[in-house]
Amino acid sequence: MKLAAKPQRHFRLFILTAGLCLLVAQLIGYWVNASIPEGSSVQINSLLNFTHVRNHGGVFGMAQGQGWLFGLFSVLLLAGVCAYLWFGAVLARAEYLCFGLIVGGGASNILDRWVYGSVIDFIDVQGIPYWHYVFNTADVMIHLGIWPMLALTLWQPRQSV
Repeated sequence: MKLAAKPQRHFRLFILTAGLCLLVAQLIGYWVNASIPEGSSVQINSLLNFTHVRNHGGVFGMAQGQGWLFGLFSVLLLAGVCAYLWFGAVLARAEYLCFGLIVGGGASNILDRWVYGSVIDFIDVQGIPYWHYVFNTADVMIHLGIWPMLALTLWQPRQSV
C-alpha cells in the first residue's frame, strides 16, 4: 500500500470523515429521540425494527449505570488515536479514513452520553439466533472503520526497518 507523501492532507481527510460521521450519527439519534418514544418499536420489515432504547452502560449493555466510565475511557482512547495520527508515522490514506469512521462514531457515542445521559440505540435486527442487541448509527460507523483496518493491518506488506 502506498504511503502518503503529505500527511497533513490525509489528516484533513481523517478530520472531515470523523466530523461527517459525528454529524450524521447525531442527526439520526436526534430524529430517533424526537420521533420514537423510548421503549417503543417501529417495524421497518421482517428483519429490522427501530426500537428506541437507552444504553446507560458500555458495549453490549455491560456495566449499566457506569456509562461515565466508558465515556472517560472513550475520550482518552480517541485523544490517543488523534495524537497517534498527528505525531506518528505516515499511514496510508485508507487508514486515515478508517480512523475517521472509528473516531467519528466514538465521538457520537460520547456526545450522546454528555447530552442525553446515555447512548441512544435503535437498530434492532430480527431473526438472528442468540442476538438480542440494539445498536446505533455510530456503532455501525465504528465497525465500518475497525474491520477494514483489521484487514489492512493483517494483509498489508510490512516494510523493513
